[in-house]
Amino acid sequence: MYRISPQLSEKIKHFATFPQTGVSLRQMVMFGQNPTQGTLFKASQFLSEELPIRLAHRVKELEELPHNLSDMPSIIRVKNWYAQSFQDIVEFPNKEMTSGLKEMAKSMNRQADMQALPGNSPNLAVPNGSNSNGRRGVSLSHRYHSAMDGVEWPAEMHSYNEKFTRMIEAVKRRHDPVVTTVAQGILEFKQSKPSYIVDTDVQAFLDRFYMSRIGIRMLIGQHIALNKGPSRKDYVGIICTRTNLADMAQEAIDNAKFICEDYYGLFRGPEVHLHCKKDLEFMYVPSHLSHMLFELLKNSLRAVVEQYGTECDEYPPIKLIVALGKEDITIKVSDEGGGIPRSGVPLVWTYMYTTAPSQHLDPTFDKSDFKAPMAGFGYGLPISRLYARYFGGDLKLISMEGYGTDVYLHLNRISNSDEPLQ
Repeated sequence: MYRISPQLSEKIKHFATFPQTGVSLRQMVMFGQNPTQGTLFKASQFLSEELPIRLAHRVKELEELPHNLSDMPSIIRVKNWYAQSFQDIVEFPNKEMTSGLKEMAKSMNRQADMQALPGNSPNLAVPNGSNSNGRRGVSLSHRYHSAMDGVEWPAEMHSYNEKFTRMIEAVKRRHDPVVTTVAQGILEFKQSKPSYIVDTDVQAFLDRFYMSRIGIRMLIGQHIALNKGPSRKDYVGIICTRTNLADMAQEAIDNAKFICEDYYGLFRGPEVHLHCKKDLEFMYVPSHLSHMLFELLKNSLRAVVEQYGTECDEYPPIKLIVALGKEDITIKVSDEGGGIPRSGVPLVWTYMYTTAPSQHLDPTFDKSDFKAPMAGFGYGLPISRLYARYFGGDLKLISMEGYGTDVYLHLNRISNSDEPLQ
């Protein structure tokens, strides 16, 4: 079993004193278009500095949870994963980077920092011992998207990029079961204290923790996709510059209906009426959008079937309406599933709160971000709201008890919001 040494613990505490640097969707796309070995190397340097800071913040929080939650076996397991990933990333450059590449990295960072000085960059002190040049008072985000054209790059850089990508792929795989393992930690605590309800402190921690996880996996996933060569048409890494809303919505409808009919043994489940312009496109991460739409539709389908029963000949249809505004694209999902009591509406955003029958939680099952067994654990809506907020959107719910529920998914179409890091 992995153990955190006293020396590593001190290093993690040091890195946790530095603020995190947010990156916008537009910055990621600008940087990732036609990437060279130089830009990929530059991105690896940014990640070598940024990821340890984010991981260190999470280790520190996992050690300081209220109610002795930090002592739960599953929480300790997650903390060790984060500490191990921190160690892997921090130690990698010293193990794999040649002296020539180290000099090149310093030169590239100095050039980017000098270009950024006239602007109004937010202050960010770089931790000593990172791969940076130690400059203080300069935002790291500019290093992620400055131009790197017209240079012939050495073969050793290509080798380093490949090794770095394999290393962070291993980090990403290590963290696959994090959502369900943290949920297991909460269940372990609740079993020791059956009357416990997730309070505001733990709720706020889970929001920060899962939001950070989305950001870490976004940065790693984008870097891996860029290093694997040419993307699909209209894609920059895992970001689609022309995400078609009608196609994404229809795919989510088909998937959610299939799950609903299979779960309840229905010949034909409730219909979903889609109102969306066929040519409505915007820049977004399709996997994030797919996750959110599927969760919202699954909730509405379940509410309608349980309101009218499995013997109903004709269910009232669910409506999915997409509207294009100047700032947002808004998606409304409306059902006639009986609604939620007004006193219960705040609870739908609480982790571990659910009206579905409890299911067995197997942390080893979660092999991806979007196939976790969240039905019955009360994670669907809170996690979906974090995905919406990650790029400047939001998720809101309005319910009429005795009739049905409207859920509004707001997506920022300008794509210039930095990650909401805490």
